[in-house]
Amino acid sequence: MNVVGMIVEYNPFHNGHLWHLNEAKRISGAQFAIGIMSGNFLQRGEPAIADKWSRAAMAVQAGADLIIELPTVFSVRSAQYFAAGGIQLLSRLGVVSHVCFGTETPDLSLLASVANCLNKQGVIDRMRQQMKTGQTYAASLAAALSTESGVASSLIQTPNNLLAIEYLRAITAYAPQLKPLPIQRLGANYHDNQVTSTIASATAVRTALLENSMLSPSSMVWKSLPPVCASQINNLVSIGRVPVALQAFSNMILAKIRTMSLDELAALPEVTEGLHNRISDAALKATTVQELLFYSKSKRYTLTRLQRIIIYALLGITKDKLTQFDQLGPLYARVLAFNRNGRKLLKEISQQATVPVITKTAQFLTSKQRQHSNLPPLQAMLAYDIVTTDIYVLGSPNYQWRSGGQDYQASPHYIPD
Repeated sequence: MNVVGMIVEYNPFHNGHLWHLNEAKRISGAQFAIGIMSGNFLQRGEPAIADKWSRAAMAVQAGADLIIELPTVFSVRSAQYFAAGGIQLLSRLGVVSHVCFGTETPDLSLLASVANCLNKQGVIDRMRQQMKTGQTYAASLAAALSTESGVASSLIQTPNNLLAIEYLRAITAYAPQLKPLPIQRLGANYHDNQVTSTIASATAVRTALLENSMLSPSSMVWKSLPPVCASQINNLVSIGRVPVALQAFSNMILAKIRTMSLDELAALPEVTEGLHNRISDAALKATTVQELLFYSKSKRYTLTRLQRIIIYALLGITKDKLTQFDQLGPLYARVLAFNRNGRKLLKEISQQATVPVITKTAQFLTSKQRQHSNLPPLQAMLAYDIVTTDIYVLGSPNYQWRSGGQDYQASPHYIPD
């Protein structure tokens, strides 16, 4: 079985994703395509604009065969852990032969050489020295690579190149049987916030949705999405499920941080060197989440890192818990959407996978069991996915969609051909 895997967010699914999906199938020669997709909160420390089941259904309607959720404890992490979680889960399915990812620099040999450099002690030591001067992780890493290995610093300072390098590191460490397939990103820049062509960045599409909500079929934004996805987004907007934005969680985040002790703040992942004091002080001055981030920011702490930290606080994720999960890797494959080919894949995965396939949450963790604090690792990991949804729905524009327990009510979407 020839199966290509992709690690994705689809926030939301647009024409650039469609091109990547079709190219992944073409260059791998794969009959089937699996997406490991982030759930309701994402790697940059923000909520997805649409819920995980809707985004997964859009991807399958556009041509993916099977979408499986990347557990929250990996999906909201920095590039290294996000990539490690995704690659390990693809490997544990037992059917994936290739991994395809978009990058600004599709030179596999160059990316692989950089990935190997990151394991050299000289690069690691130099990077730590750079970080002590107040530089960000990415800037420190770029400087260390340039100094120790002669790698151009610009190579690692784009989000997709950085992720590509981390995918290659994870493949070497956890899944050497997977064949990596980097492909050149098409069209818009990752950070572009304007839709100017039929290939737009997800950032630009989200910006347009937050500003206008409903999409006009004559607009460039509509044309930047597969028609079935654009239509589905408008349906979600019309019933008040979309768009979900970080600002909708301002009061929840401020309340959470204002009631946390300094020790509790210090126990959050990615909090180092007194940052907990800075965040605590900022939470008292801030009246919105945007102000909280503004008062907390410095040249050492990027906006993305701070956003992840406040999401850790919101979801109750601690350093100790993540240490355990990082040692174990993803412990299940939770199905979000599939088509007829996906059904064939699931049959094969059920025979080959080294982790259980979850289609009904209650079979692995009941709502009553979730109330206990000392859960086995699989159930503890799954509990974070459930609480993440319970919090995420509180950001829905229409209060009618804010009831909890949706992970127990929703079934994977089957999209017939």
